[in-house]
Amino acid sequence: MQIDPPCVVSLTWRLEDAQGQLIDELAEPVEFFVGGDDLLSKVEEALVGQSEGFEATLHLEPEHAFGEYDADLVFFEDRSVFPEHIEEGMQFDGLPEGATTRDVPTDAVYTITEVYDSHVVLDGNHPLAGIALVLALKVRDVRTASAEEVEHRSVATSPLSVLSTLPPPPQLH
Repeated sequence: MQIDPPCVVSLTWRLEDAQGQLIDELAEPVEFFVGGDDLLSKVEEALVGQSEGFEATLHLEPEHAFGEYDADLVFFEDRSVFPEHIEEGMQFDGLPEGATTRDVPTDAVYTITEVYDSHVVLDGNHPLAGIALVLALKVRDVRTASAEEVEHRSVATSPLSVLSTLPPPPQLH
C-alpha cells in the first residue's frame, strides 16, 4: 500500500543530533498517523508516495523540527506557587496557579530546569528546540486509518513521540 494521507505507518528509527549523539531509537515498530498531528511535516513529506520497506535519512534543521530555542520562554516563578515536592525535569501543563510571569503562553508544557529555595526556573521550549536532527527511518507497514484515527488526526494507541509537534511527554521513548 502506498503512503497517502490519511493512513497509518509503522516506523522504526534512530534519531541523533547533528554530532551523532543518540536521542531516541525505536527498535520495534510504532504506528503514526500520516496527515495529522503525529509526525513533523518534513517527515510526512518524505513518506508520502512511498510504501513498506522505504528507508531514508533526513537532516532536519531546527526550523523544520522543534523550532529555534526561545530565551523568552525561560523564566523564574516564586517557589511558593509549586507543590512541596518538585525536582528538575518535572513538567507542568500550563503555568501553575498563582504564577506571576506575564506574556508567556498559558497552554504550553513547562519543564522545571532548576529549583532554588526562593524560586523555580521554568522552560517552555521543547526539549529538542534549537537542535539540528538526523533521523534514519524505515517504514515497516502501511495501513488504512480508522474513522476514529482520522477524526482525532492521531493514532490513539501510539505513545506521544519526539517527532510530534505536540508538547513533549515527561520522558522520551
